[in-house]
Amino acid sequence: MSDYRWIGSQKHYIDEVYTELLINNIVIGHFGGNSSTGQFKNEDGCLIWINREEEWEFVIILDAHNTAQSAELVLKTFEKERDSVQQILKVQTGEAFDNISTFILNIFKGKSFRENCKNVQGETACLFVVRKGKFLWWLSIGDCILYLFHPELKALGEFQQNHRSFYEWVGQRNTFDLAVPCYSSGRKELRKGENHIFLTTDGLIECPNTNFYNPIEIFNNFEGISNQNGVKKLLEEIKENNVRDSTTIISWKVTINNSAMLPSDL
Repeated sequence: MSDYRWIGSQKHYIDEVYTELLINNIVIGHFGGNSSTGQFKNEDGCLIWINREEEWEFVIILDAHNTAQSAELVLKTFEKERDSVQQILKVQTGEAFDNISTFILNIFKGKSFRENCKNVQGETACLFVVRKGKFLWWLSIGDCILYLFHPELKALGEFQQNHRSFYEWVGQRNTFDLAVPCYSSGRKELRKGENHIFLTTDGLIECPNTNFYNPIEIFNNFEGISNQNGVKKLLEEIKENNVRDSTTIISWKVTINNSAMLPSDL
């Protein structure tokens, strides 16, 4: 199993575009924002675990504010649970998705984690994504974004998979301290052929003088070039357009050989 772990407070990438190619063609991209517009810190974070033999990826992307302490707390908490996550994802996909959802929510609802949240400054949006075989699962707290690109979905205008929700966090201000914790979750069957999975924090889509709020414009940047060069191109463009906010991108492509669900009259 391969892994990647990063927190913006350790390496901020301000004024610097950075990309790295991991196994399974997974590309990570960082840009910490422009110092010329007043940026001086990066509070994003991410964690990626890849198991090529069992055909799954477990990904967390985080966008904190005030400080990166809440993102660091989430990363440290789940790094301690690596073996448990790996065991959960070994089983049949439907059961694995049921169990990973329960597992993550139980951690967030737990007294110990919630007490730890009271000792950090600031809070973070969290997006968990698991791809296992031909299916995608996610748990979304806050406003990080999950896009899925496939020609059949593009033809119907479908790109964004999660519900981007504001005023939801984990940390000093914690949705799991509410009488009813607020989050969204979903599952998606990947289509036959190449599926492009793309996660980002909101610096990309809120960059001035660009139209990356339209996912078509994001995926147009990948036409005719590699996944890594596509991520680099996006980050260089927001740098040139003087974005202040940091952006973290996780992008990978999965080829599915089996047919996906179709209507009965086709």
